[in-house]
Amino acid sequence: MKALAAGVMLMALSLPAAAAVRLEPVAFSDLSGWAADDHQAALAAFRRSCAETVNEGTSFARPVAFGGTRADWAAACAAGATATAARHFFETAFRAFRVHDPNRPEGLFTGYYEPEVRASRRATREFSVPVHAKPDDLVAFDPRTEKRLGLRYGRKVRGRALPYFTRREIDEGALAGRGLEIAWLADAADLFFIQVQGSGRLRFADGTVTRLAYAAKSGLPYTGIGGVLAERGHIPRAGLSMQAIRRWMVQNPAEARALMWQNRSYVFFREVPLGDASLGAPGAQHVALTPRRSLAVDRRFWRFGMPVWLDTTAPLPAGMKPFRHLLIAQDTGSAIIGAARGDVYWGWGPEAEITAGGMKSEGAVTVLLPRSLAKRLRPMP
Repeated sequence: MKALAAGVMLMALSLPAAAAVRLEPVAFSDLSGWAADDHQAALAAFRRSCAETVNEGTSFARPVAFGGTRADWAAACAAGATATAARHFFETAFRAFRVHDPNRPEGLFTGYYEPEVRASRRATREFSVPVHAKPDDLVAFDPRTEKRLGLRYGRKVRGRALPYFTRREIDEGALAGRGLEIAWLADAADLFFIQVQGSGRLRFADGTVTRLAYAAKSGLPYTGIGGVLAERGHIPRAGLSMQAIRRWMVQNPAEARALMWQNRSYVFFREVPLGDASLGAPGAQHVALTPRRSLAVDRRFWRFGMPVWLDTTAPLPAGMKPFRHLLIAQDTGSAIIGAARGDVYWGWGPEAEITAGGMKSEGAVTVLLPRSLAKRLRPMP
């Protein structure tokens, strides 16, 4: 690893989306906290990603700036499948690169979790908010249409490409009568926050629990309602958190629905069994998420299954503490934009909700690339 200490700046061979991003090779011994981490927990999450990479490899259908090829990752997965010393595996199968993004030099790391809410299988006076499955008229546009409309997804009416229905239009019945309702909730805010988190647990009156996993999104731009509240002077930016937003909505029920409509983006779900109760719902890689070990990333830059070292802070029960751990990229989200941007999955329950809702931390990100991929990177002039 001595050769990495020179600090040569690298970039990928042909990456227009990552033209400004630089990767600096670093030694594992230079990562603060590396030796103390639980590498075995990271390896378990990595192996779950590998199962999808080897069997389906759906993320390889799209270009990823620093993603490499399926062969690069298949070789790393093969080594990881039989590894008995987790730390040694990561240090020998990968090379570490510190990420420098001039658009976000300080980095930004937030958190998300899996909400659990009461639900009903049928609409009642109490449970009147539908959870929708993916509609069959939601389609991916071809590149030319996407460029013209500035939207990747939408619908076609008599051959004409149009944006999909807005959140308000769906709330007001645009999808009614199509049999898309998975379940019914008592509170529109419950659905909204499940959509923001990307998954959730539904608890029915008979005690059974099932999961909502992400299925699709409408394609309309995502608008953070916390920013809207801050701009209107309702919550100071320094005090923004999911809990603060939810309190404002409870205190202002007449205005809450209109506030949610400011975010025109809409997420659709699929119902999946609860499965292993120690793991979360499947993320965008269709792999069950691991609390504190799964990370949502900008998939334009990073491949699902990539190990990522975070050096940041988190609002844990004992206060704001360092968070230095190896996570696996297994998810994405509309608000996760940039090479130095990540969203940590914290699990479920009150503690996870508080930590995820209050996390908004600066820090550094270091990605681990398979050695075959690292060799193909070329030095900047």
